[in-house]
Amino acid sequence: MSRKTKTLIVRSRAIFTGEDTSSDLLDGYFKIEDGLISAVEGGEVPPEEASEATIKNVGEQMVLPGFVDPHTHLVHGGSREQELDLKLAGKSYMEIHEVGGILSTVRSTRALTSAELYDKASASLDRMLTFGTTTAEAKSGYGLDLETEIRCLEVAEELNRRHPVDIVSTYMGAHALPPEFADDISGYVDFMLERVMPLIKERQLAEFCDIFCEEGIFDLEISRHYLRQARAMGFDLKVHADEIVPLGGAELAAELGAISAEHLMAISDRGVERLAAAGTVAVLLPATTFFLMAEKYAPARKMLNEGVKVALATDYNPGSSPTENIQTAMSHACFGMKMRPLEILRAVTLEAARAIRREDVVGSLRVGKKADFLITDVKSPAELIYRFGVNHVAEVYKEGKLVAERGRVCYD
Repeated sequence: MSRKTKTLIVRSRAIFTGEDTSSDLLDGYFKIEDGLISAVEGGEVPPEEASEATIKNVGEQMVLPGFVDPHTHLVHGGSREQELDLKLAGKSYMEIHEVGGILSTVRSTRALTSAELYDKASASLDRMLTFGTTTAEAKSGYGLDLETEIRCLEVAEELNRRHPVDIVSTYMGAHALPPEFADDISGYVDFMLERVMPLIKERQLAEFCDIFCEEGIFDLEISRHYLRQARAMGFDLKVHADEIVPLGGAELAAELGAISAEHLMAISDRGVERLAAAGTVAVLLPATTFFLMAEKYAPARKMLNEGVKVALATDYNPGSSPTENIQTAMSHACFGMKMRPLEILRAVTLEAARAIRREDVVGSLRVGKKADFLITDVKSPAELIYRFGVNHVAEVYKEGKLVAERGRVCYD
């Protein structure tokens, strides 16, 4: 007969539950039983509760839900630091794309074995975990052929089974044109729809489908056709939208009922209105804007003021955001997009979970959800953001178990 795990009670004078829309932090405690949150209460732990549980009293240290990173390109080969001189010389993202960019990573990814891809991605996940990420989305898109796209999604699936961080997979073959289809965009779209995606769906390797809807990549009409077909196959939709020019990707995402539109540095006023009306989550990537040395961040303040649900993510990838640290994205959200500390916390917890359809499982400290939480070394949301460039996560818990401490992983 299995033995029930002893109840853990976490007591703090500063708990950000992620559920309360007020500015107040909870002075109270939450209970964890069998990896799930079983109670969230204000005040001191009653003596009768304390006698039957392990108590972890962290005083004034702020406790948060585990961070959710809803936009990463986790599985890939190689690195692209050789592009730094091009960036410093003023070359744009699309100019770098023309001479290598994504396709240089495609070559590196195709050259690695599945075991090598796994080891590289696992090391990245370890770093994410130490910075507080307990759930992450992972996009494919650096294979662009049948074999490598499948291998990358298989690696993500295996990581989801073996690593503490929960992985939610997205197929993103529509990331760029591979060399085999360099002058045949229609042929490549047909290849994805007819050969790759049915196999992915059959094997349940990805829940979402994404496309880089951008001038010079996949235009609006191609994106609409592709996403409609993906939806008909049963994929939930995401859109890389309006990153460089206001093409109308946000409006398309809203029109098709996409769960999220992502990037949005060049979104139009109409696009903001459509996202708000549709309830489509805007996943903003300010670390990418910073790294690309772009002049304009996504208009987060306008989106929030107009009722758009805003999430934040790292966009971890080798070309435009080579960081696994979601706290970096949080800093840039404040200083680049003028988001307030509590808005930022919601954007990396409950709203980020909403962007990958996991808001009923993670993203807040609520009864019935996974006990994924962080103990920080700060007392308030403002302090967390104000003291930038420092890892403020002291301990990371996944389903009630300590998995990282003071910048080091400690899981089995």
